[in-house]
Parts: sequence; structure tokens; C-alpha cells
Amino acid sequence: MTIQIMKTDFRNIHYLKSGNARQQRAYTTLIRHQIMSKLIAFDPILVGTLPINIDIETSDLDIICHCSDPDQFAGLVSNTFKHHRYFSIKRTTKQHLQTIVARFQADDFEIEIFGQTAPTQQQNAYRHMIIEHKLLLERDEAFRQQIIELKKRGYKTEPAFGIALGLKGNAYEELLRFES
Repeated sequence: MTIQIMKTDFRNIHYLKSGNARQQRAYTTLIRHQIMSKLIAFDPILVGTLPINIDIETSDLDIICHCSDPDQFAGLVSNTFKHHRYFSIKRTTKQHLQTIVARFQADDFEIEIFGQTAPTQQQNAYRHMIIEHKLLLERDEAFRQQIIELKKRGYKTEPAFGIALGLKGNAYEELLRFES
């Protein structure tokens, strides 16, 4: 008997509707506040732990975006989401790219919008999530629970995978070696 592994299209949040209870709540929040549709011009993708079912109660919703003009993106994000609780926005550099990071609260979720000048599917957050998803599908439930337990103990996702896989060196870089 062959087991077929379902591929998830993470570029469209509809997969959340049939997910676990927290994924369904996230879907409802994103739709109710029209967050993805308001960002559609920037090719938004929900990334991180919630899409791949290794989130913990304090995990936020991370949305990456492609912004060729960071100033325009920052202005649009500010004007669109500034009415949400705890809204903040900052400019920084990540992986040698201009980056805009906005945070706010929507329903029970902290939302982080992350805009970079790289296309979303080339950003490390997306690449890491795809690799982590593949690793989770290849391993058993005990592996997934080990990642969750490490996250509950305070480890970030990539270092948690690094520990669980016995990786040496920088887990963020080492995980990219699993890319196929």
C-alpha cells in the first residue's frame, strides 16, 4: 500500500479552513479583517508555525510580502492597518534586504507583516517553512511533538529543528541544505 502525501498550496490560505481549531480561527481572523486581500498587490503568504501545525498558543501569524518599493509598502501598510490595536512599524535590514516589519493585534492573534524586496517564494521565511513542512511529513508524530516541546521551552523554530535533527552550526543556514 502506497501512502500519498498531500501537497499544500501555502500561497492560498483556504487550506486553513479544514485545519485544526487554531488554524480555522486564524482563517476567520484573516478573512474578517481582509488582511490578505488588502495585501494582494504584494503577493502575501502566511508563513511560520501555524500553517505547518507546530504552533504554540503564543505563536503569531507571520505574513511575508514582496515590496519593490519599501516606502510605498510602509505607507500602504500604515494607512491600512494603523487602526488595529498595538500597531507598530519599523524599517530594518534582513539578509541584506530592505525590510518593513509591521505588528498589530487582530482578534486573538498578533499579526506580523514582513515586507522585503525579494519575491515571497524566495524569502527565507517561506523557504524554511517549506523545508520544515517536508521534514514533518517525512517523520513521525513524535518528531512534531519534539519541535513543539522545544518551542514551548523558548526555542525559535529553526533552532528547534536544528536540535531535533542534530544539526551543527547555524540552524537557519543548515536547514536550507534540505531544500530540493
